[in-house]
Amino acid sequence: MKTLDIGIAGAGPAGLAAALMLSRRGHRVELLERFEEASPVGSGLMLQPTGLTVLDTLGLLQPMLALGSRIDRLYGADAKSGRTVLDVRYDALAGGRFGLAVQRAALFNTLHDAVRGAGLKVRTGITLTGARVEADKAVLLDAEGREAGAYDLVIDASGARSTLSAGSAAAPKVRELTYGAFWATLDSDGLVHDRHALVQRYDQARVMIGLLPAGRARVGEMERVAFFWSLKVADADRVREAGLGRWKARILDYWPDCAPLLDQIADWEQLTLARYAHRTMRPPVSGRIAFVGDSAHSTSPQLGQGANMALLDVAALAHALDHASDLDTALAAYAAARRRHVALFQLLSLAFTPFYQSDSTLLAWLRDRLVATIARTPPMQALLASIVSGTLIDPFAPAGLGECDWRAVGAPAHRLLRSASDAISA
Repeated sequence: MKTLDIGIAGAGPAGLAAALMLSRRGHRVELLERFEEASPVGSGLMLQPTGLTVLDTLGLLQPMLALGSRIDRLYGADAKSGRTVLDVRYDALAGGRFGLAVQRAALFNTLHDAVRGAGLKVRTGITLTGARVEADKAVLLDAEGREAGAYDLVIDASGARSTLSAGSAAAPKVRELTYGAFWATLDSDGLVHDRHALVQRYDQARVMIGLLPAGRARVGEMERVAFFWSLKVADADRVREAGLGRWKARILDYWPDCAPLLDQIADWEQLTLARYAHRTMRPPVSGRIAFVGDSAHSTSPQLGQGANMALLDVAALAHALDHASDLDTALAAYAAARRRHVALFQLLSLAFTPFYQSDSTLLAWLRDRLVATIARTPPMQALLASIVSGTLIDPFAPAGLGECDWRAVGAPAHRLLRSASDAISA
């Protein structure tokens, strides 16, 4: 395919990764960001083997390993009885796999530094509200209706609140989820915790408290922990009005080890209320706009796939542009390549989430007794590990144009992951 002029809406991780990957393939890229200064949003996240493989193709795996915390297992227990409810171990799968917990700032900084180092153009302070097609160009419009740029291809990486996807012919169906979470990134000094596990405590499905070791935002900084408390979004104001003291006392009653973290919280402003929605755009293309990441699909973070899905979208789109003879064929191949993987993990997220975030006493009872027992059997251990890893099915199948097997593309990454395991656990 000829060299394309590509406009990328959103300078978050998905947009930055797209800019790097496509500029290295010879395309001319330009990032448009609504904030005056591009910056990370959110607390901690999990990079799975899929996402780590894509970062390796960008040459950014080693910097991320230096910043993140290796996660070997996901562990959850009943807050009152101490009964194990969830225990998923990556080593149930062959290949030395693990997750990497990182601060969102670490992922953003690593990608943003690479974009700046490559001299790629980033325009900030531009709020995009729509697009139109003129003479085979996608023309982006700002909040005043003025032309913000004309491109052969636009990639919308502006997230779940994207105005471009909402206004497109293939606008996604959106279902706001009842439960969200308070998040904070805090110092780990004095905290007794497993540095290589995401650990959670539950009271039925109404209460979920979690600790995620999140590494460093920059080399040389202190390691931090992402702390979260699940709650109904509609109850957030009531919880705030009741006061920090009451909220902290409730957490300590469930999990006294959290005291060093709670001591650092002196104001509600230190906590971010995350809201979640299940949204799906089919297909994730409209005219000359390709949608990646949360602008195309989002759901509950229960399976820890969000950032990884976005990186896989970017890789699949780049692969399709590499192999297609024209843009329409490439966009169709991109949509085909991601259809099954996205649909499966959205379905799994919808199925799993009510067991951990809902008002259902029955689902919590089934989770604690039946599901927890089944999960300990050997076939299920590997199945759950493959779900968490994002590899239950091939993330790029069917690729539509040529072969694009992430396991072949990412073989060097997995060798590096195995060799790095001991180093980052030291």
